[in-house]
Amino acid sequence: MTVVTRFAPSPTGFLHIGGARTALFNYLFARHHGGQYKLRIEDTDQKRSSQEAIDAIKDGLSWLGLEGDGDILMQSSQAARHAQVARDLLAKGHAYYCYCTPDELVAMRERMKDEGRKTPYDGTWRDRDPATAPAGVDPVIRIKMPRDGGSTTIHDLVQGDVTIENDQLDDFILLRGDGTPTYMLSVVVDDHDMGVTHVIRGDDHLVNAFRQHHLFVAAGWDVPAFAHIPLIHGPDGAKLSKRHGALGVEQYREMGYLPETLKNYLLRLGWSHGDEEIISEEQAIAWFDMDSVGRSPSRMDFQRMQNLNAHYLRQADPVRLAKMIAPALDVADNADMIERLAAGMPGLTQRASTLPELADAARFYVQRPRFPLENPKAAKLVSGDGPAIAKDFADQVLSTLSPWTTESLHDAMQAYCDAKGLGFGKVAQPIRGAVTGSNASPDLMEVLFVLGRDECLARIAAVPVES
Repeated sequence: MTVVTRFAPSPTGFLHIGGARTALFNYLFARHHGGQYKLRIEDTDQKRSSQEAIDAIKDGLSWLGLEGDGDILMQSSQAARHAQVARDLLAKGHAYYCYCTPDELVAMRERMKDEGRKTPYDGTWRDRDPATAPAGVDPVIRIKMPRDGGSTTIHDLVQGDVTIENDQLDDFILLRGDGTPTYMLSVVVDDHDMGVTHVIRGDDHLVNAFRQHHLFVAAGWDVPAFAHIPLIHGPDGAKLSKRHGALGVEQYREMGYLPETLKNYLLRLGWSHGDEEIISEEQAIAWFDMDSVGRSPSRMDFQRMQNLNAHYLRQADPVRLAKMIAPALDVADNADMIERLAAGMPGLTQRASTLPELADAARFYVQRPRFPLENPKAAKLVSGDGPAIAKDFADQVLSTLSPWTTESLHDAMQAYCDAKGLGFGKVAQPIRGAVTGSNASPDLMEVLFVLGRDECLARIAAVPVES
């Protein structure tokens, strides 16, 4: 058997962080078993669905590298097929027409509630002759659920064996009076037609699994394996909501998180492999299976995610990072500046945990300091005799130094300090202030090397000397 999984979001909003984890788990499970991972957009609710949401979901999945195998199935395109299955079930005696009016259904629900019944529909038309139907009512088609007083058990790959009494399962609607299929019908038909073998989704869908199980059986189709993963909670243990912070994948992208960070973090929300925290995609594919998914909700830890992002920034390709921050620095079309940023990336990534932080730390590489400096601590570095020392070092050493390497720069500065009887910081700090405009930066020798001789000399020359 070839394993086939699917991720099937409803396009009513952004790609939720919980949805992204569901997509990731489906992707990893399929890849681990050498199978297929497919995408379906469940857009049958046309009133709530939007093209903007569809685009946001596709973009988020693409950013995460979870696009899916083959074309995306738009559920609405299969409406005729869904309706035909409902009519086939009707013809086989597994479904029936229901002619209850909206008012009758409201009254029925109230009565069932008062009687302590567990379902909102009493099966009024289950065994009645359609010939007795009232005029002017467009009937719905309902499935015949078990009425034997027994129970239904689902072996869930995460939750274990879960049982529900059949009297809790009503004869739900397959086809509405206007001929449109319901979500419950559409999902089952699409899962069958797509060859889905494993349905991996949030445990808020667990109750649906029992209804869908019986629909698969009624249609004479193989029932897929179910795996219902616990939802993600906020740091306080409550259901994740806006008050906890960002909910959508695009928000984390905008905040400067890398896709590999988000995938690694979401993987560890509810799944584990020993004490491993840093897990590459290759390792995840090799290790992932449903038996290591926990049954309890996971809690978001935003500081942990930020620390993880800092790790992946340090591991990322310097050119890639340079191109990612270039737009924020207004140098997206400047190849020379991108090259300079890439060269300086090893030192820059030691001081940043997000892309905006990285861009701020890198700004001095593409923008010369403006004097007088606004930062009081930085301004102090280029006050007093600092500018004169910096300019003398530039004239005596930097203008002729060869080769131009971090090692030669350090050795030359040390030799200058020894010859002048100055402490290393007495020379290094004014130069730092002159070339970066800051009192804090990556290693000074690295900065000088990356900027190059001409740029260093120009920046030091621009420092005003106090009269």
